[in-house]
Amino acid sequence: MKTEFQCRLTPALSALSAAAGAKKLAAALLMALSLPALAALEVAGVKFEDKVKVGAGDTVINGAGLRNRAFFKVYALGLYLPQKASTTADVLAAKGAKRIAIVTLRDLTAEEFVDALISALKKNHDEPTLKSLQPKIDQFRSTMLTIGNAPEKSVVNLDWLPDTGTRLSFNGAQKGADIAGEDFYRALLRIWLGDNPAQDDLKEKLLGKAS
Repeated sequence: MKTEFQCRLTPALSALSAAAGAKKLAAALLMALSLPALAALEVAGVKFEDKVKVGAGDTVINGAGLRNRAFFKVYALGLYLPQKASTTADVLAAKGAKRIAIVTLRDLTAEEFVDALISALKKNHDEPTLKSLQPKIDQFRSTMLTIGNAPEKSVVNLDWLPDTGTRLSFNGAQKGADIAGEDFYRALLRIWLGDNPAQDDLKEKLLGKAS
């Protein structure tokens, strides 16, 4: 039999326990809200998953945006890194697998596509650097030309695989041999993230600085 004191104490203890539980729940919710959001991004109807496996490495979406030319949507682009980075220097210095994921939004020929990329690459490097990269640029162009055409919704992945180099994939199939040397992959990244990027607002979005 419970004493009168115990009968009075039990509801009070239950109330204290409920209050403590509520505080713990509130603290958990606040912690969850304070964590950085990591969710899939959608650009012009193209969904970029929040995480992808690149070779043996795990990567997260750093940012995504739209490449325009005049009044036309050319492609959607997502940047995947081992961890988030908000500056070009941090992106270039990041260790591990990386991916530049491109989805075309109009029909393109491989020639016009790769020549536009190389033109932007040249705008972000001095002559001595370009001269040292030229054999790799030539290899990249030759490999891209094997694609022939890139119809709307084609998927072009430019991956950095630390063990082998830069890998070009088209609609899930590897094209050509991997291009050795991280200097070339960093050169590709500067197309969109360099001092003279292909598009200023796209650079900001890839760095996660614009919605």
